[in-house]
Amino acid sequence: MKPNQSALTKLILAGMALGALLLGGAHSALEATNTQRFCASCHERDASYKEYRASPHFSNRSGVRAGCPDCHVPRPLGAKLARKLVAAREVWAQVTGAIDTPEKFEARRMEMATREWDRMKASNSRECRSCHVFEAMSAETQKPSVFKKHVDAEAAGKTCIDCHKGVVHNLPKEYRDPDEE
Repeated sequence: MKPNQSALTKLILAGMALGALLLGGAHSALEATNTQRFCASCHERDASYKEYRASPHFSNRSGVRAGCPDCHVPRPLGAKLARKLVAAREVWAQVTGAIDTPEKFEARRMEMATREWDRMKASNSRECRSCHVFEAMSAETQKPSVFKKHVDAEAAGKTCIDCHKGVVHNLPKEYRDPDEE
């Protein structure tokens, strides 16, 4: 092997090793920040975590538990990375004190909730639908009026979040249901 080829080979191998390390580190960071423990490290101090723990997504008759990442972090990589960028802003707000007290959190709840509802609507409630499959809903086990609402909502092109705001987290005090106005 010529001296230049040897140096080039070493450079390529070093680049591949560095790339593998960076990719592995990025993957590890994504996984570490996609856990219930990570979410709770900040949110256990605010109302959202207490609301979650009181919801059917935390405790229910079937024993199936959806954690924060199940609802708030998309599974597809591109959407997950985009969501993580937005979440960095939320972490920054916590660290800098913008939402570090119950009063500050409540003052911004409508803004934060609206941003999340818009994200969910734009994805056709993709994270909801990863667990809740309309075709698997049983007309026999749902109340007839509830099943009809699901059928009508689907026919009208509605998505889960159109009707199910406030299922896990309390609605902001400023929220007004457009269907009731």
